Amino acid sequence: MSRFGGRRAVWLGVAMGVIVTAGVGGWSLVGPGPEERTITVGTTDGITSLDPAGAYDTGSWRLFGNLYQSLMTFTPGNAEPVPDAADQCRFADSELTVYRCTLREGLRFSDGGALTAEDVKHSFDRILKIADPRGPAELFDTLREVRVDDGVVEFRLKTSDAAFPYKIAGGAGSIVDSEKYPADRLLRGDEAIGSGPYVLDEYEPGSTVRLVPNEEYVGLLEKLPTHHVEIRYYAEPEDLSTAWAKREIDVNVGDMPSAEMAGIGPSSAGIRFHEQPGHEVRSLAFNLRPSSPVSDRAVRQAVASLVNRTSLARHVHQRTVEPLYSLIPQGVNGHAATFHQRYGEPDAERAAELLRRAGVETPVRFEIAYSTEQPAGAEEAGTLSSQLESSGLFEVTIREYGDDAFRKGMEKGTLDAYLVDRFRSHPEADAYTAPLVGTDGVYHTGYSDRRVDRLIRATRRGYDRGGVLEQFLEIHRRVAVDVPLLPLWQGKAYALTTDDIAGAQYLTDNSGVWRLWELDRI
Repeated sequence: MSRFGGRRAVWLGVAMGVIVTAGVGGWSLVGPGPEERTITVGTTDGITSLDPAGAYDTGSWRLFGNLYQSLMTFTPGNAEPVPDAADQCRFADSELTVYRCTLREGLRFSDGGALTAEDVKHSFDRILKIADPRGPAELFDTLREVRVDDGVVEFRLKTSDAAFPYKIAGGAGSIVDSEKYPADRLLRGDEAIGSGPYVLDEYEPGSTVRLVPNEEYVGLLEKLPTHHVEIRYYAEPEDLSTAWAKREIDVNVGDMPSAEMAGIGPSSAGIRFHEQPGHEVRSLAFNLRPSSPVSDRAVRQAVASLVNRTSLARHVHQRTVEPLYSLIPQGVNGHAATFHQRYGEPDAERAAELLRRAGVETPVRFEIAYSTEQPAGAEEAGTLSSQLESSGLFEVTIREYGDDAFRKGMEKGTLDAYLVDRFRSHPEADAYTAPLVGTDGVYHTGYSDRRVDRLIRATRRGYDRGGVLEQFLEIHRRVAVDVPLLPLWQGKAYALTTDDIAGAQYLTDNSGVWRLWELDRI
């Protein structure tokens, strides 16, 4: 439970709904306290874990940004990380292999315990040690060790990694209490102890999270939030839609049915509407192992020549997503529509010629797999199957897997082609290249290209991120030829609020930080 006590905000205007009370020395105007100003937020993005070492997903990281602090963070409209729990951070060598951070003074966890450099080291050490498959360990493939010296945290990297400051600015960099969070396993249960602007007051898994301001907070924010927040989680878009229609929630930042969402816009009466390029990307990954029916590059190129992304966006998602022709989504430096440049509009004759030249016998038979956890996965797989089969070049079956079976099939290489999701962990191109198309990538496609690996290393040596865009473009070009995965679409991020709520635009910007403290009732 929270340490939040009886603090009350004082308001001096009748427009804020004041209560007149008699006090010593005369009358005073006292407004509603934070608990009376609770703002209710609805979402379909659930929580995998309350422990930062066990989650790498949108719903969990949105919560982490409010409960925990990271050494660095992102401010609204700024893609460059800035210090939060740190007073300052910088690379200490020209090779970009040593990164040092000095902590702010006076940092405390929500239970009153001091936050120290040893806690920071513990937080990163346990991510690597636990290596939970649902966690963020993949982001720290370049991290060798963390050292602490007289309050200074020093990250020693295996190789140059100019993107490292971005990686520790997201949920993966959440600092936990070394006395409460085990070194070799996740913290189970409903407890979360951080140093962010909010405290977890109540947690009902799959249902509700209640947050109250953290009186111990010291950080980038100049003042504490002035309200409590209740987050309600909905399993299905239709459930969220019903709650929104009944105005059971003040803020709607989840996935409603596409047809319904398509009818809402800035001109809709009685609401505030915010839209940004979204954090989620969906692609079709391929199994490149010799036993796979899509192991021949010509087969994958033929698929790339036939897929109609515009149809997916329009008919499956009712234009609530954007067709994507790039590994790197819109809103991130390095975005380039190389797949469109290479393959253009769907063309069955070109696909047939690719297969003929490679001596591939048609129809090519393979399976497209999707997870039960993927919204619209069945409709997408069915649409892709129809597009490919209409050419006469493919016979495609589709199959649904439970999430665990889907992950295991991906890891073992037993799936042919499979829908995969990526959400924006930080606004940096490296997040969409190295983990996806580098050797031993997270999608387990079996793809490995020495030139791509060299280019990835080159991008990580460039402190000036604008100066390595040509290398990212070359990665795109090579991947568009090899097609280990095929980008399909990028989501749009929506925030809807009742007309008496302000600040929702800070929930959907390109940084991926969910700034609940910016919400306010007006």
